[in-house]
Amino acid sequence: MTDRLSRARSTGVLAVLRAATPEAALEASEAIIRGGIIGIEVTFSTPDAPAVIRELIARHGDAAYVGAGTVTTVAQAEAAAEAGAEFLVSPGTLPDLTRAMLATGRVVMTGAMTPTEVMAALELGVDAAKIFPASLGGPSYLGALRGPFPDAPLMPTGGVNPDNLAAWFTAGAVAVGAGGDLANGASIAAGDWADIEQRSARFAAALAAVRG
Repeated sequence: MTDRLSRARSTGVLAVLRAATPEAALEASEAIIRGGIIGIEVTFSTPDAPAVIRELIARHGDAAYVGAGTVTTVAQAEAAAEAGAEFLVSPGTLPDLTRAMLATGRVVMTGAMTPTEVMAALELGVDAAKIFPASLGGPSYLGALRGPFPDAPLMPTGGVNPDNLAAWFTAGAVAVGAGGDLANGASIAAGDWADIEQRSARFAAALAAVRG
């Protein structure tokens, strides 16, 4: 499990990307990568997400860590894997969907919030439990989950920003997912790629500070 998650661990921050068009998704991804964050989770909220994934991989290869998010159907999991996604993320943990995601051979992260949900996800064999929405409990909640699950790979998503990034990692996050504070929806809609790049740079600086 640790080996499968090594890229996620080293990347640290995955930008949860939602855009109205594939073109906007690509522009936002480029701005995020320029800012210093190389983890891009292209959600299926974005039209033609597999095409965006395929294009990002063609442009950046191993220099970016590109996967698919908001995976809610087996067809989406298979399409993302075929496009070359390195990881698959679902907001919840449905047994049949999770098994299909695992069958692709990609790194799999599925949503959980309660201890029961974390147990269910880990029992199915996911690589990491996505604690979502992590904003409900904050870093202290993630730390509390470390009591019964000291070795479980947990990835909080929701409520992560540069100011609290260190607290999430101190609480035991293997990596974090960052949505609106990084891939900001209003800035993407406005085509304000400079703002997206600046947001990424702030996250990159905070991550570098965490790692000393």
